[in-house]
Amino acid sequence: MTFVLLLIVLGFVAVTSIAGGLALALGSWLGPERLGLPPEIQLPAEYLEGSPFSTYLVPGILLAFVVGGLHTAAFVLLLRRNPLAGMAAAAAAYGILVWIFVQMSLIPFSALQAVYFGAGLAELGLLMLLLGVIPTTDWQGSARPIGTNASRGGTLGPVSHKRAAVGSPHDRQEHSA
Repeated sequence: MTFVLLLIVLGFVAVTSIAGGLALALGSWLGPERLGLPPEIQLPAEYLEGSPFSTYLVPGILLAFVVGGLHTAAFVLLLRRNPLAGMAAAAAAYGILVWIFVQMSLIPFSALQAVYFGAGLAELGLLMLLLGVIPTTDWQGSARPIGTNASRGGTLGPVSHKRAAVGSPHDRQEHSA
């Protein structure tokens, strides 16, 4: 269930970031009327005062390709159960959080900022559950990391529940007694 929820959140942010970024960039470049977009969804140019941007072209491109691209890559890697999926999902989650922090420093608060901030936190939380960083309890009440599942072949990414490597601080403590 955690795996599916993470896919849903990653997919949602990927699709909406790409769509929103392209609408910003193309609307700024061609004009919203040429795209057939209603003028009500056009962001006011006053929001850009005090920022390094004079139009929404560059922020739109960054939103579509960086934020949307990271989320798309994480979605695909997770779907394919690639070992790099955990790293990509973490990068995508931190990417949307940084995007929202920067956006909140430049433009007035909106409910969408809260939604996407929550999505980034959800991505990080779900990823930590999948990796077994946050233990959970099964229906019998015994604690176990969610990421361990024999049918999937272990945990997602590089985190596993194996013995410490020889020569690690933990290993040295065990043998020093």
